[in-house]
Amino acid sequence: MELVSLANCFKALADKTRLRILALLKADELCVCELVELLGITQPAVSQHIRWLKQARLVKERRRGQWVFYSLDGSPYPFFSSILQALPDLQEELKKLELRGRRAACR
Repeated sequence: MELVSLANCFKALADKTRLRILALLKADELCVCELVELLGITQPAVSQHIRWLKQARLVKERRRGQWVFYSLDGSPYPFFSSILQALPDLQEELKKLELRGRRAACR
């Protein structure tokens, strides 16, 4: 593994918002609008965090029409599953989002 890639990975992991995004994606794939709602930050801020995670190859995207859905990747890093295990389980936050009717907008 190249040291530059490894450094980018650790830089991406060195932010609590990006760690929270990874914890949320551990539960399910999400679009930016769902992440905005869950994180309570602006769409441009979410997009910046996603950009960091994509560049580090920790998340990947899937397009469906006008919507882009994000899910976990981490394939270059053999330790990624250990990092995910250390993150909190945020499935309850996704359930609350669904109960408020905020998951259906882009699905």
